[in-house]
Amino acid sequence: MACIEEIYDLGGHLDLLITLHDDKSKDKSGRIYLDDFAGRHGVPLLKIGHVNDSESIEAIRGAELDWLFIIGWSQIASSEVLASTKYGVLGMHPTLLPEGRGRAAVPWAIIKGLDKTGVSMFVLDEGVDTGPLIAQVELPIAGQEDAGSLYGRVQDAHRELMRVAWPLLQSGNYVPTPQDETKATEWPGRKPRDGAIDSAMTVGEVDRLVRGVTRPYPGAFWDEGDVRWRVWRGEPGERPGAPLVLDLADGKYSCTVAEREMME
Repeated sequence: MACIEEIYDLGGHLDLLITLHDDKSKDKSGRIYLDDFAGRHGVPLLKIGHVNDSESIEAIRGAELDWLFIIGWSQIASSEVLASTKYGVLGMHPTLLPEGRGRAAVPWAIIKGLDKTGVSMFVLDEGVDTGPLIAQVELPIAGQEDAGSLYGRVQDAHRELMRVAWPLLQSGNYVPTPQDETKATEWPGRKPRDGAIDSAMTVGEVDRLVRGVTRPYPGAFWDEGDVRWRVWRGEPGERPGAPLVLDLADGKYSCTVAEREMME
């Protein structure tokens, strides 16, 4: 949504919006609904099951678009989609490509202990986040950054990147830069079960995990018998008043915000 709003703030307009059917990926973190925006701006809104559906391709071709932006989709565009516009298809990815191709960019940046991340605009090809780069915006990661704060800053960076790239696209004064394959890394998707805390983990590993998968993500968790503790915040050491203190491989970790759940 940030990119769409920024296009209009820059004086641009959209001829077509495409999103998933409302019942698709409704539990996905960060799922955005475009109905209100489309209604306010009078933009046709098409809801589909997959980006490569025939109705999607027909609508894109029918709109005679200069550019198509595919942002926030986990589906891979087909060669038909990539060839459906006048100038090309562009993507935005919340890492400094070629690092971090793939999924779960915000959690992984924190879990891996990176000191910076960013947002990249690139020309889509038939690979996964492999196309040549148009522009990038870099974001430093603070020592105790969590997913909630980084997620918000990444959204702001999308806006900044659109402000950088929009004049280039309008004027045609840009040369896409091929990604350096020697520096490429791939990050896999994450599922709620990947938030499990293990006693063999170090305090640092647990701290990064808790910060990396806190809201808006499903959260880290610690199981004790038939009780699951959902951990939203914590800090190294033993802190008075913490509802849960973990004994780990190299010390203690206090779960300062944790919810007790009964497992079935």
